[in-house]
Amino acid sequence: MQFSLIIYQTPKAFVMANDPAHAADYTAGWAAYAAALAEAGALAGGIGLEGPDTATTIRFGGDGPQVQDGPFADTKEQLGGFFNINVPNLDAAMKWAARAPLKYGGSVEVRPVLHHP
Repeated sequence: MQFSLIIYQTPKAFVMANDPAHAADYTAGWAAYAAALAEAGALAGGIGLEGPDTATTIRFGGDGPQVQDGPFADTKEQLGGFFNINVPNLDAAMKWAARAPLKYGGSVEVRPVLHHP
């Protein structure tokens, strides 16, 4: 089965990722995580994202599409990236999600990938 591990990080994590004193450690944690997924044959793809201040959202409502520049809301976590993985079941996906190196806070949403017949 294919799942997406959707990575949400705290604002602190985005700051630490760009802080020269912490960037190497931060990057090494994610590189090791991606390597472990690849070595297990579970990695199907994924990518990190720039900070939320670089994003633009198109919201849909009664007045039609409206563009909104980021950051979007006062939230505690922001989308940082995702991994697509191939694993036998949800339990295996949850085990991989639990290994995410989110030492500065955050969460991982585990969601099955939608396959159309």
